[in-house]
Formats: sequence, C-alpha cells, structure tokens
Amino acid sequence: MPPRTQAERDAMTVEIGYALISGVLVGAATFTGVFLPALLTQLPDGAERILFRAGAVLGALVFAVRVVHVLWRFPRTHEERSLPPVRRSRPGHTNPDP
Repeated sequence: MPPRTQAERDAMTVEIGYALISGVLVGAATFTGVFLPALLTQLPDGAERILFRAGAVLGALVFAVRVVHVLWRFPRTHEERSLPPVRRSRPGHTNPDP
C-alpha cells in the first residue's frame, strides 16, 4: 500500500471532524428529544431520572452510530475516490450508452 499523500491525510482529518461534530449534534438532539418532557412539565423525580438516563444512553448510541456510519462510507483507497467514467449519450436517444 503506497503512503498517503498530504491531501488524503487532510481529507481524512476533515471527514473525522465532520463525523464527530455531526455525531455530537445528532446525539444532543436525541438526548433533548427524550428529556424534553421532563424539562417542559413537572414530573416525579423517578420519571425525570429515567428520562435523563434513557436520553443519555440513546444519545450516546446515536452518536456512535452516526460516527461509524460517516467514517464507514469514506473511501479508503485512491481507486475508490476516483470519479466514474463519463458516459456519452447518442443524439436522438433518451438513454445513455450502456
């Protein structure tokens, strides 16, 4: 495997940053969505604790799933990053050549 270029290393750094930031945002939104009833209404202490824990667990799970999903679909090799070949169409036909 040839060594990675600086551009490839930079692209991976940006992708990791994007994965972490989007994971934090989605996880925080999940936590807020689960815990919001406790913030808006007066619930018993036990119910607030359950909603807080459920929100924290679901938020952490959604964070992990989001980070793995974003990083999993990032191309690993130079060949995977290359664009597909351009398909030329024929005049008078609606579908491009196979």
